[in-house]
Amino acid sequence: MPSRLGRYAVRRRIGSGGFATVWLAYDEQFDAPVAVKVLADNWTEDHQVRTRFIEEGRYLRRVESPHVVSVYDAGELDDGRPYLVMSYADQGTLADRLEVAGMSVAQALEVVRQVGAGLQALHDRGILHRDVKPANVLFRTVDPGSGSPGGSDNAVLRAMLGDLGLGKALDASSRLTMIAGTPSFVAPEQAQGESPEAAADQYSLGVLAFLLLGGRTPWTHASLSSAADPPPPPPLSTEDRTFPAAVEDVVRQALAPTPEDRWPSVTDFVDALTAALGDDTAIQGLEGLGAGAGAGWLTADPDLTQPGARPTPAPAFGPLPELDLPAPKRRWPRRLALGAGALVAAAAAVAGGYVGGQALEAQLADAPTEVTVGDDTGAVQVTVPPGWAEARSTASWMPPNVGEGRELPSVSVGTAPDWATTRQAAQGVFVGVLPGTELPDQVPQHLECDAAGEPVYSTSGDSVTVVYTQCPDGLVVERVIQVNQSQLVWVQIRSEDGATANRVLSGVRVLGLG
Repeated sequence: MPSRLGRYAVRRRIGSGGFATVWLAYDEQFDAPVAVKVLADNWTEDHQVRTRFIEEGRYLRRVESPHVVSVYDAGELDDGRPYLVMSYADQGTLADRLEVAGMSVAQALEVVRQVGAGLQALHDRGILHRDVKPANVLFRTVDPGSGSPGGSDNAVLRAMLGDLGLGKALDASSRLTMIAGTPSFVAPEQAQGESPEAAADQYSLGVLAFLLLGGRTPWTHASLSSAADPPPPPPLSTEDRTFPAAVEDVVRQALAPTPEDRWPSVTDFVDALTAALGDDTAIQGLEGLGAGAGAGWLTADPDLTQPGARPTPAPAFGPLPELDLPAPKRRWPRRLALGAGALVAAAAAVAGGYVGGQALEAQLADAPTEVTVGDDTGAVQVTVPPGWAEARSTASWMPPNVGEGRELPSVSVGTAPDWATTRQAAQGVFVGVLPGTELPDQVPQHLECDAAGEPVYSTSGDSVTVVYTQCPDGLVVERVIQVNQSQLVWVQIRSEDGATANRVLSGVRVLGLG
């Protein structure tokens, strides 16, 4: 843990994601706690990631709303990494709260109202959020009566939108070139790779309202491709909580698959929902709603308000199964099985939010002298730095569930024969062909790494990429590519830095399979 970041004294780490770490620090000049978000060192040299990081600060700086995280300062560390100094959300995230308990109708409506106010403030300044979900709704303590619902005498919470890592200016949305977002919350047009508008954020807020009121999301999409064509939402009412038809209609309109059929604005949606709920005081938790949520609002946890130093517990890694990639006839290791279950992404949402695929697609010129290694059949090849060619395996491999004797092209190149298993500073890449008619629902997981980025799908929908960071020797990149109607290519890279991983990814070639 660093002792200082710029002029800010570091207290503890709040969280980390694939592209940044957030630290709780103290502003000694103004005697106040702050959150300092620092770009991960392995992405310092990546221009696109660095630009997106700085853009987040600019977007947040342009918005003046109590319901959007504020940026107070920005700077650059001695090693060249940029950082942002932001308001400290001392009460965690909405995702944290929902893991413990649900919400009353009054509490749910107040969260939607405050998040909606933050979204509207972004839209009024020409900014899309593009990733509204519980993990990006933050809570901070506010003083008694200072804008808290019902003017409570006790310190309560204020909801704020944070993490604009996917944010984009509305006037630039037509130039978006990749699909991004969280599958169960993303609007269909955004999942389809179209140019999203403010209505896309309203759709995500509609999903959030459905979750808070009904206790579950309307859909549990495993991938962005399934989110692109969602079925009609189920009824909002449950056995435990019944809503009048007017409430159902308001939420359903926000979830309309066509943007033009949704409410004219986020504010219109929130106003309509408030009116529909307020018309029926028989719903549990709505008594006195017209005067504000009052005692129904979320109260602050006094144990969380102290910004004093707290050591971050060391991550508990499970045993790392051995891999046998360099063997002439490899079988798919248990840890690398591509299952059919829901797509898994590690939770590092407080600090995460930058999309790995955009950086990994970067075109890097003027690369140093490199070595190209192909498999024995000439079907796949990869270009790597000279030092990576110390250990090679160009024999075919046997993917899972294909039967004995059916071997497919593969190549493994690394700095040591056991590059895929060592916890030392080893680097390498594996490229292998495997049968498959569609992208898998799950990519290999890496428990030895402390953070994972969101799965990123290419705009054409023919590849998925996940970046794991804070690994013992750098980072791990997993990518699966659909190369034809019946075959996939799996790429795994272990690298000390993101720039090298970019170069190796751009050097993967598949010949004669397309």
